[in-house]
Amino acid sequence: MKVQNKKILASVLFVLVSFMCAAQELPPPEPKGTIPPGLPIDGLVPLLLALAGFYGVRMKIKQKK
Repeated sequence: MKVQNKKILASVLFVLVSFMCAAQELPPPEPKGTIPPGLPIDGLVPLLLALAGFYGVRMKIKQKK
């Protein structure tokens, strides 16, 4: 198979695969007012910020030594 034929075949396959990906059905939308399962992150944001600040100060102090 010549190089030009391989390029054409690869291009055609790429286009066909992209059409198949675009043709997939979307999942139905979730009803409004429902909370998805998992842990909320809004309650721990101040704690995470405090830990990040502590870690950053600690690293700066270690760099000075």
